[in-house]
Amino acid sequence: MVDIAETRNLTLAGGLKVLHAAMAEAERIGRPMCIAVVDAGGNLLAFARMDGSKALSVISSTNKARTAALSAEPTGGAHADVEIQIALASENKWTNLIGGLPIRIGGIVVGAVAAGSGTGAQDLAVARAGAAAIAGSDMFDGFVPMGAEDTGIVRGSHPKAVRD
Repeated sequence: MVDIAETRNLTLAGGLKVLHAAMAEAERIGRPMCIAVVDAGGNLLAFARMDGSKALSVISSTNKARTAALSAEPTGGAHADVEIQIALASENKWTNLIGGLPIRIGGIVVGAVAAGSGTGAQDLAVARAGAAAIAGSDMFDGFVPMGAEDTGIVRGSHPKAVRD
């Protein structure tokens, strides 16, 4: 039995690199965003609230990043039928809003990035651009959101693809 595990963590320099790449994508698509970058433990490393972004997205983007880091999964992947129960069970520290992405290198989560103020698809695209700034980061290409945020989802059904 092993008593100590090796870990890797996103540094401040890495967090700023992720933040700047995500901001560049938000500017490119013309959607000001709140962008949060956390380390593997969900601790905030870098944050920006772009001019014109939604004030409440400060909270939701930070929660998305923490959720993605601690769950090791993109946010928005829990089925709409259970998202409220999971949020309550975690004392509202978990969110299923689309747009949080773990930064996973070689199967190890080193941090996460999340964006908020756009549609779920826009938030996820900005988060992916941020994560891509770290060489070898998993882009979770097969991820399909299943939460109630995606208005194309009817409770009890499973979508085949992400809406644009």
